[in-house]
Amino acid sequence: MASDKTNVMRVLEQHKIAYIAHEYPHGKEAVDGVTVAELLGQNVEQVFKTLVARGRSGSYHVFVIPVAKELDLKKAAKAAGEKSVELVHVKELLGLTGYVRGGCSPVGMKKAFATVFDESVNAIPTVIVSAGKIGYQIECAPGELIALTRAKTAPITTD
Repeated sequence: MASDKTNVMRVLEQHKIAYIAHEYPHGKEAVDGVTVAELLGQNVEQVFKTLVARGRSGSYHVFVIPVAKELDLKKAAKAAGEKSVELVHVKELLGLTGYVRGGCSPVGMKKAFATVFDESVNAIPTVIVSAGKIGYQIECAPGELIALTRAKTAPITTD
């Protein structure tokens, strides 16, 4: 159980969404998502990472994918209704979302961006995403997280 409540946890509570908080040991730097899954003792297919991209139109989009997978930029662009998308530079992340690399969550960003979860989220009972701070994750029902973030699902990872 996480000892500190994050903004993500507060938002979930505000919307009466049940969640399980997880905490993992960490240093100041973010670790990759597969390592996070291992540290939590969780199935790697269940732990998702949050990526932010800029579309050719200039709009920002959030993509939430399994930690062991890679974002397919062509599929992501199609899902976002863009000609192309490129991931934002890590230096832009904090100012844009309010989150640092390794602590980026689809919940509670400074601004609500169009969000797409990889369709594999539909096949798992619970999904684990960052709780908005390095070392903290939340686990909840995918449908509730998708509804809260007004997201859609699509095939957006590489094969």
